[in-house]
Amino acid sequence: MIRIVAVTALVLLASPALAQSAPPQEGPITCASPVAPDDTERSLKQRFGKDAVVQDLPGAEGEQYKGVVLFPKARDRRIEVAFTDDKGKRASGLTLRDTAKTSRWSVGGVTIGSSLADVQKANGKPFLVSGFDWDYGGFVTDWKSGALSRPLQGGCTVAIRFGKNAGAPRSLSGDGVKAASDSAALVKFAPVVTEIGVNFPDK
Repeated sequence: MIRIVAVTALVLLASPALAQSAPPQEGPITCASPVAPDDTERSLKQRFGKDAVVQDLPGAEGEQYKGVVLFPKARDRRIEVAFTDDKGKRASGLTLRDTAKTSRWSVGGVTIGSSLADVQKANGKPFLVSGFDWDYGGFVTDWKSGALSRPLQGGCTVAIRFGKNAGAPRSLSGDGVKAASDSAALVKFAPVVTEIGVNFPDK
């Protein structure tokens, strides 16, 4: 009986430490959490267990690459992690996509589904968005020295993309087009944040 009680006591004492080491499942994303630049495919699998799986992820111009998806079964928690090589030896960054209407994660006060006004507030001033309806459409191209132009603590940078189910008007479509976030045409179109990238600094 004494031995059983002792083992139980050790488990209870260890529980707070185990709880503290559990990875976050929502909240602000930083340069160190829930993914850090020195993370590998292996370290993520060890830390997140069954909530970290290797999948083919969408890249630019129809290409695909292998990465690790965190929380693959929870659309509002999903995080896609890319690596600097195909062996998963070092994380290069992470991406949130609009797999759900919103996300439980945020970056610099912005989340999936945030409006132009929300992002402009987080940036502290208007910014420029590229024309829609092409491979690189809807990305913020110039933060105009606003808050979101500055690296987060730890040196990682933020990339944000806007989109909408409906096609954009011709004046807002195509390569070479740039629109200010407070322009009448873009405000009327009312796109929302569909993708957020956090890019880790090179070593």
